[in-house]
Amino acid sequence: VTTSYPGAGASVVAESVTAPMEEKINGVENMLYMSSKSASDGSCNITITFEVGTDVDMATVLVQNRVNEATPVLPEEVKRQGVKVEKQSTNITLMINMLSPDGTFDDLYISNYTTTRIKDVLARINGVSKVEVFGAKDFGMRVWINPDRLRARGLTTIDLTNALREQNVQVAAGQIGGQPAPKDQPFEYSITTLGRLQTVEQFENIIVKRGEQGQLVRVRDVARVELGAQSYKWFAKLDGAPSIAVAVYPAPGANALNVAEGIKFELDRLRKDFPEGLEARILYDTSEYILQSLKEVVTTLIIAILLVVFTVYIFLQDFRTTLVPAITIPVSLLGTFAVMLTLGLSINGLTMFGLILVIGIVVDDAIVVVENTMRIIDTEGLGAKEATAKSMVEITGPVVATTLVLLAVFVPTIVMPGITGRLYRPFAITISVATLFSSLNALTLSPALCGMLLRPSRERKKGFFGLFNRILDSGTTHYGSIVKLLLRRSVMTAIIVGGLLVATYFGMIAMPAGFVPSEDEGYFMVAAQLPDATSLGRTEELLDEVSAI
Repeated sequence: VTTSYPGAGASVVAESVTAPMEEKINGVENMLYMSSKSASDGSCNITITFEVGTDVDMATVLVQNRVNEATPVLPEEVKRQGVKVEKQSTNITLMINMLSPDGTFDDLYISNYTTTRIKDVLARINGVSKVEVFGAKDFGMRVWINPDRLRARGLTTIDLTNALREQNVQVAAGQIGGQPAPKDQPFEYSITTLGRLQTVEQFENIIVKRGEQGQLVRVRDVARVELGAQSYKWFAKLDGAPSIAVAVYPAPGANALNVAEGIKFELDRLRKDFPEGLEARILYDTSEYILQSLKEVVTTLIIAILLVVFTVYIFLQDFRTTLVPAITIPVSLLGTFAVMLTLGLSINGLTMFGLILVIGIVVDDAIVVVENTMRIIDTEGLGAKEATAKSMVEITGPVVATTLVLLAVFVPTIVMPGITGRLYRPFAITISVATLFSSLNALTLSPALCGMLLRPSRERKKGFFGLFNRILDSGTTHYGSIVKLLLRRSVMTAIIVGGLLVATYFGMIAMPAGFVPSEDEGYFMVAAQLPDATSLGRTEELLDEVSAI
């Protein structure tokens, strides 16, 4: 919720504008909390945060109704400015800097070009909630009042303001020859009069007061008029040159990558019409970090698949046998993607991370089917189809049981309440669906592949596999001996386990904690805090020093 009270200080805005609206908005349906900011430039900004899953369109309507209740008690100047209620995310998708590197255009021209030619185009892009121009200096006619002259003529600032407001209007002057008119009336003319004033001279000639003798007091007699900016409360620079920063906010639930792509497409189209000497640069772009992180996750996913296939081949030591679990991986992943699309989930860091974790799960059941079938072929001498049929009778129950156990771990996460549940729901759905497809493949696809591909295995005593088998057998024997020793030495075992638990605890508390992992997003921000009431010029000098570092 945003509005402004021109000329008012922060305390006045807080008492006369912010407080009445907060009082009415407080307690709106599904509201979690509310924060507000009343600034010395007269601006008021109230942010209402709602529960996860709330219909943001309905929330906007409810807040607008509460604001309407507070409107009658707001100052008249605020009513004229209007109160805007908008839905938007608090995060900026990207920031566009408009500048003139060679100094061809000043910040006033750049600001107006941005407002009139760029802002509205970007605001129409699907998924964009708000386009805010920082450092905007829209054209405005500035009237500098001379208090002494005003007082000498018996006038007040209210008289001057009323004159400006009454004489700077667009009026409907009517028609000449309009109906009803004589039948021989040949033409009809619409009367066009001077409406909104545009030049300094026109504003200077506005009549403020008429004396008894017919003498006139005009604006130029009591004030100085100049064409400038409506507000000078912001400034922006890029590499030392005056700049206008355009921040694009996404709508709640919008796809950041689609929004960024749409903005870049429109900006490329708009660049063709830029006057020579005007540039648009995108230096802050959250989509670059998202794309890079997804590329890293895809790379990790491919590596995980290769490692799983390699591990299976090392232990099964037969290419035909390795094909069975290897084929189940893409089948399970494709099935998972299909379900994600049906449920409206997107490919993001969490869902891809879930797929990485699930790679090892989707082949487990297939490996069980293959190993048990190979055991029957080797020990009982049955053919591939007969061995597969017997194997499935033995392991169908265990496959279903292990699937249910895994689902019992991940499914509850889907129904977790609050923002935590909302955040990890795609992660849980991805793993649960992939696990279901793994079980389905183990009961259908894997047996069919086993019946076609499996052959009796050959005992390998030489070469790499022979060496690997000897090392594995030796390791298994020693591992069994250690387990037997630990079972006989229960006190020592308890001490070792306790030590591991303590080490785990201290390792856990030593790790940095956070709602989501902190990662390098390719930028950092620096804030400079100056004393209260510091002028904008002094602030600019300090930031110039910081920028030069």
